[in-house]
Amino acid sequence: MVTPAANSSSTEDLTALIPRRMARARPLFDRELTQRAFKQSFVKLNPATLIKNPVMFVVEIGAALTSVYLVRDLFRGAPGVGFDFQISLWLWFTVLFANFAEAMAEARGKAQADTLRKTKTDSVAKRVTANGKLETVSASQLRAGDVVVSEADDIIPGDGEVIEGIATVDESVITGESAPVIRESGGDRSAVTGGTKVLSDRIKIRITSNPGETFLDRMIALVEGAQRQKTPNEIALNILIAGMTLIFLLAVVTLQPFAVFAVHAAGSGSVPSVAVLVSLLVCLIPTTIGGLLSAIGIAGMDRVMQHNVLAMSGKAVEASGDINTLLLDKTGTITLGNRQAVAFIPVREVSERELSEAAQLASLADETPEGRSIVVLAKEKFQLRGRDLSEMNASFIPFSAYTRMSGVDFDGRQLRKGATDVVIKFAAERGGTIPPELAETAERIARVGGTPLAVADGPRVLGIIHLKDIVKGGMKERLTQLRAMGIRSVMITGDNPLTAAAIAQEAGVDDFLAQATPKDKLEYIRKEQAGGRLVAMTGDGTNDAPALAQADVGVAMNTGTMAAKEAGNMVDLDSNPTKLIEVVAIGKQLLITRGALTTFSIMNDVSKYFAIIPAMFAATYPELNALNIMRLHSPESAVLAAVIFNALIIIALVPLALRGVKYKPQSAAAMLRRNLWIYGLGGLIAPFPCIWMIDRILGLLHLA
Repeated sequence: MVTPAANSSSTEDLTALIPRRMARARPLFDRELTQRAFKQSFVKLNPATLIKNPVMFVVEIGAALTSVYLVRDLFRGAPGVGFDFQISLWLWFTVLFANFAEAMAEARGKAQADTLRKTKTDSVAKRVTANGKLETVSASQLRAGDVVVSEADDIIPGDGEVIEGIATVDESVITGESAPVIRESGGDRSAVTGGTKVLSDRIKIRITSNPGETFLDRMIALVEGAQRQKTPNEIALNILIAGMTLIFLLAVVTLQPFAVFAVHAAGSGSVPSVAVLVSLLVCLIPTTIGGLLSAIGIAGMDRVMQHNVLAMSGKAVEASGDINTLLLDKTGTITLGNRQAVAFIPVREVSERELSEAAQLASLADETPEGRSIVVLAKEKFQLRGRDLSEMNASFIPFSAYTRMSGVDFDGRQLRKGATDVVIKFAAERGGTIPPELAETAERIARVGGTPLAVADGPRVLGIIHLKDIVKGGMKERLTQLRAMGIRSVMITGDNPLTAAAIAQEAGVDDFLAQATPKDKLEYIRKEQAGGRLVAMTGDGTNDAPALAQADVGVAMNTGTMAAKEAGNMVDLDSNPTKLIEVVAIGKQLLITRGALTTFSIMNDVSKYFAIIPAMFAATYPELNALNIMRLHSPESAVLAAVIFNALIIIALVPLALRGVKYKPQSAAAMLRRNLWIYGLGGLIAPFPCIWMIDRILGLLHLA
């Protein structure tokens, strides 16, 4: 059902998976990207754009209001203009820094889109006419349903399905990988992508997309971070911080009449200016997370793209961090994809070396991975080398799916290797007797999930070769880590329940679905979802499409059919089924980053409250000086220091928002404790020394 993938490192854990493709990405603050983001920071000052972020919109209104009052005071020659100017300037910086964080995340996606655009050319197509002849047309003239021919060195003019022939195709413009892939008619390897290049042979393709609707066009649109839709959790968080902003807005507005009353009653003190009140509001509302929230989501999609996974929406990335059940194909995901010979088991009166030698010779004409593994095992165990049989007039019998055997005839010997029942029949037809232990050995191998192959030398049955699905190194440890995060793993296989149970036990999966049909997969996913669980799965065939569409996170392989890619909400451009585990890790990292920075932001606001309020009203209520634990110079320096810190902390956290918080596989409770200790306590403590230091610098420079 899935494409076999190369064996990945056996020792890496989910933490190590995240940065694997980072080398392909640009540096975090690449000069070109930074310049682009800097320009966009000013473009995003447009209120029509900024209103989508209610917190920063309020900050911009506050900055505009203080600027208006600043201009008025300049014309009037009022005192304290220097203080108002600094407040206004830093409020604008706060908005610009927040815009910069979002623009920086978007710039990385747009840079990838620009790279893809360079690969998109209006190539020439050889279209098949109604009378079967070829006509040369521009690729932009092709429509869905047209049939074209592509030969060696041709650029495939559009997305389509191979309907005739087989060819090697260079898909490096899409996947970034230089190794060519095979595309052929029928099966799950028939889909081709416009813009890729045919390296050999000739194929006939039925176009499945119209101009502007190709896979490459969709990739370009999807990697544009600006077009990312907000996820449900992100919308909920936006509503929360918008509500907090409204509450603090009402609180600050009521401070003006309260201050007037307090000054009148005390007979001393002063009423806070508009600049001070706006500063207080900006420092109390959750500006940090408000400025970074969008950047966190866009950066999450960017990290997925750096792993060569194309997410159709931000919702898919976030959902991957919330999944409860992970459906993994056995072949190519849990196992290496091809059975391998692991042991030679001779019958009585036959040595293991004799069996190994016969098995190796009988497998020389078997080009399947299983046949090659037998030759390799014999070489490793007994240093048996391939022989030159040309002088012996040897006749090779290639392996065939019809005969289920391979072998060689030479020197009057007939060596055969293949399915147990076929080899037994071969030996019996030549007058041989079947050793009684042969059936017992074959049954024992089948019980543990292996495949027995028998070897015969004419009428003599020599023994059994044990073929086994090799579970990928480190797979059990990786599944254990998923279990620690509360994710249940389920292996899907077409094998019989006995074989499936043996492999499931060795791999360490929590459950398995044997002899699975498309209907079985769909029903299993629906059953899990009915229990309130989110499900993720991989697939590459048309038969996987219903399940991919039903799953909350469906990762389709790029080598798969167009139906599978249309059904999934992610496409793995490397066609590596194990990538689903990496996607889960990235989704978890996205959620943790958002939670960590939200915690940090809220605790920051608490600290800034205790830093500003005592300094603001100490002149009116001297008793509040007891709360001025940092001994800030003056109300003006306290307010200005808090505003400066509020702006600088956003830009300081941009790298964390783009890279993501370091992720360790652990339970939700453990992650919550970690966030509270590191980001909660850190957010509470950080403002005090920083505001104190800024206050001292302002004093030394006589700026407040």
